[in-house]
Formats: sequence, C-alpha cells, structure tokens
Amino acid sequence: MSPEAILAHYDSGELWPVEPSRTDVAAAYRDALAIRALRIDRGERPVGYKIGFTNRTIWERYRVSGPVWGTVWDSTLLASDAGSAVSLRTICQPRIEPELAFGMKATPPRDASLDALFACVAWLAPSFEIVQSHRADWKFTAADTVADGALHARLLIGPTQPVESFAQSGEQLDDRLATTRLRLYRDERLIDEGAGIDVLDGPLHALHHLMRELQDCPGAPSLERGDVITTGTWTDAWPIAAGQVWRSEFDGPFGGLSITLR
Repeated sequence: MSPEAILAHYDSGELWPVEPSRTDVAAAYRDALAIRALRIDRGERPVGYKIGFTNRTIWERYRVSGPVWGTVWDSTLLASDAGSAVSLRTICQPRIEPELAFGMKATPPRDASLDALFACVAWLAPSFEIVQSHRADWKFTAADTVADGALHARLLIGPTQPVESFAQSGEQLDDRLATTRLRLYRDERLIDEGAGIDVLDGPLHALHHLMRELQDCPGAPSLERGDVITTGTWTDAWPIAAGQVWRSEFDGPFGGLSITLR
C-alpha cells in the first residue's frame, strides 16, 4: 500500500487488505517518514516518539528481533490531568502497554553516552500507550509495524517528575530503573508484571537506542527540546475493550497511572 492508503486505514480504523507482508525495514521507514509528512501537511504536529519492542521477553511471541520507532502526535498525546478516559473509536485491534516516558530538554550530541543523554532529559512519568495493528490477528513482520506507525495509537502521560529527583547521573538512573518492578491491573485484578531491566536493559538504554536510530535513519529528525518519548512496554501488550479500567503500579517513588476506556 501507498503512504496515502496506509494513512486512510489509520483514520478509518479498518484492517489493511490481505497482501504479502513487508520485508524491507528501510523501505518501511521511508514510507513512515512519508506518512509523517502527510500528517504534518494536514495540520498535525509531531510531539515526540514511541519505541516499540524494547521488551525482549515478548520478541518470540511477536516474531521480532529488535525495537522499532514511530512518531507521537499532538492528536494522539493525552495528559492525565486532562482526564484519563480514552476513546477507542477508530483504533484497530487495540491493546494496552504500561510504560515509562521521558521528556527532553535538549538535543543529545552525536553518539552521546548515557551520562550525556541523561543531561538532556528533563522529566520522567508513568505512561500508558494504546497500540494497534492493522494486520489481522496481530500477525505481522517488523517492516509491517514500522509502516504501521510502530503500532502507535494513543499515549497517556501521567504526572511528570524532574529527573534529578530520581538520580544525579545516567549510571544512577539506569541502575534505579533496571531494578524497578511494575504491576498491571485490569479492574483491580492483577494481570501481568514486569521489570525495568526487561526494557532493553532499562528505559534509559531504550532512549539511547532511539537516539542512535534517529541519527542513523536518512531523513529522520533528531531528538529535540520538548519531545516526549515513551520507551516501551514493561509487560505484554494486552487486548482491551471499552468499559475497562487499567492501572499500573511501579515500585518506589515512580507512582502509577490509571486509565478508563470508552
């Protein structure tokens, strides 16, 4: 499908037609950047990125072998202080992922270390990403997911806290996040658990991976001040339906987040 056709399916919430799976990841990123340009042309504003498939524990389940990234938009980003009710209308086969998000205060230098990247982070926050697949039954290739916006549909950001309240260096933050655990509840029933170390050895490592990928992808923008980045799920991606209430609960001072689906 063309970038225009992919965007039309995103808008309608309809499955892609049955066609051979994509295999060329580089070509899929070119299409994703073309779709990004189409969305900007129609008035949407990019506000950051999502990183998908950072959790190695689910790679075999989804038949992938590494992370992907996609754009987050002003039309898909939600703040918890504006209410945590999220509509699933036009979202195709929605699932939910509990994650940790970063806010940037500067563009990292080329090939920044973890400490140099840490110095460019403004805040952390719990997040829920609603993901979707326009391939039937969530059966896809990595290239399919790239063309499909890295499966991004919506992103709910919880209360933000300055990064300095957690750590004073990249190494300290990395150690703290790697040892943090999370529990995921649906209507107060424990559904799944995960750990920060599952997210590409830690969410700061996931952010570092994204920084390098953007720097190496022809035509991709760099991380910028004000960007919001959600770093990948700490559990499996769980199917969701209107009427459910989901809640994440992190260990320690990271807090958690609740979301109501409608």
